[in-house]
Amino acid sequence: MEYTKATKEIKPQISQIFVEGFYQWLRFLSKDKVKLTNAFAHMFNTDCFFIAAENGSVTGIAACVAKGQRCVRLKKSEFREHLGLIRGSIAYTLLHKEFEVKEYPVLISEGTGTVEFVAVVPEYRGKGIAAGLIKHIFTVTNFQEYILEVADTNTAAVNLYKRLGFSDILRVPQKHTKQSGINELVYMKKGRD
Repeated sequence: MEYTKATKEIKPQISQIFVEGFYQWLRFLSKDKVKLTNAFAHMFNTDCFFIAAENGSVTGIAACVAKGQRCVRLKKSEFREHLGLIRGSIAYTLLHKEFEVKEYPVLISEGTGTVEFVAVVPEYRGKGIAAGLIKHIFTVTNFQEYILEVADTNTAAVNLYKRLGFSDILRVPQKHTKQSGINELVYMKKGRD
């Protein structure tokens, strides 16, 4: 498995993995994964993304950014083009709040990297790819500590992050848990080894 920085040419593959990885939360926008993949392909800032690849095919993604940076930039026109006027507008409004406006409820200091958008192709899950990506981020970035957010119901991810040395620093109860399937957002932190 090769771990490397993402390039602009592979945005469609990044989008496909993103949609597959977060489909349970995205499917209310559309049940059509191709439409979702096309709608999201524009938004990824590849300067922040790292990929796992095997034989030229992307198998996993993860992003890491410094304080004040964003790893995605949303365009309302792209969502409207691929999801329609109403669904596209709703998608933009909701995701703009989540990805471009929302701040972490914990202090992000200088020297802290936030690990985001960790996802692996379904047939490669459980094979150490997410762990490899995060370890690669630790190797190629110079942050003194790392923070991430994960849904409490994503127990496989929570357990992985604990194995990598992350520990809980805050749990934020969520509204509408029945619809979202998330009881709490868990914020986890790890210092540089």
